[in-house]
Amino acid sequence: MSQRPNISAVINVCNEAQNLSKCLRSLRNFADEIIVVDMHSTDNSVEIAKKSGAKIFSYRPMKYVEPARNFALSKATGRWIILLDPDEYLNKSLKNELRKISHRNDVDYVHVPRKNIILGKWFRHSKWWPDYVIRFFRKGHVDWKKEIHSQPVTKGNGINLLDSEKLAIRHNNYASIADFVNRALRYSDVQAEELHKDQYKLKTSDFLLKPIQEFNSRFFAAQGYKDGFHGLAFSVLQAFAVALIYIRLWEIEGATEKVLSKDSFVSASQEATYEYSYWFSKYFREEYCHNIFKNSLIKIRLFFDRLTKNF
Repeated sequence: MSQRPNISAVINVCNEAQNLSKCLRSLRNFADEIIVVDMHSTDNSVEIAKKSGAKIFSYRPMKYVEPARNFALSKATGRWIILLDPDEYLNKSLKNELRKISHRNDVDYVHVPRKNIILGKWFRHSKWWPDYVIRFFRKGHVDWKKEIHSQPVTKGNGINLLDSEKLAIRHNNYASIADFVNRALRYSDVQAEELHKDQYKLKTSDFLLKPIQEFNSRFFAAQGYKDGFHGLAFSVLQAFAVALIYIRLWEIEGATEKVLSKDSFVSASQEATYEYSYWFSKYFREEYCHNIFKNSLIKIRLFFDRLTKNF
């Protein structure tokens, strides 16, 4: 009788030929079994997986991967599972650390940091680092929900690896602006459908305040400005992606003609202005703390923004 594998690698793919080879190579001398679930690729993803010795399974085409996760996990026979996307890779140090953990009895799942490479740059801020994800776990201790971008359900004891580059999954995230926009269009369609199904009621603030909050959370709160122009550009793009969800929801509901309430528009605009002003003021104080005069002017402006935001 053959011995049960210790570590199974699980990968869901759909037209990922350009990424898959590198992902599979990174699993050498680590995974005892490789499971590739193909969602009707039209490129040579399946052929690449077969050459690596992977076990191939098929799943119906989906706009996003979460519904296919549990199916793929069910095909793994190992005691432990490393779950990867085709554009993610393991380095030697991380493999050594995970291999050690697989022999422990007090751990059931592991939060692994992820090094996101966007347009060739490693994002160290902007909510992109350490970007912990649960990708290594005992079989049966982690399940995925079907909703897009949902967090897995866990049981047992989990640990966090150090937020070190040596212990991070490398994620070649967005290779181009077109890549980002294409995914934003696809994901926003799914997210808008979910909101429509839940009978979410659109508000004016969804179009103004929520995109501003997304920008503020990335560029200011998560110090995206330290990622330079990349940080600024992708904070704007993430804000666009949030706005797109609610614009697509409006479209799903028939893009009907609606009177734009002046009161709701003014209220949402004032709130958005105040929130941006708050985070900009905080940023200015931290980055230009030596200039007392300018800091005083910024504080005065924030005071008046706060005073008038509910008018």
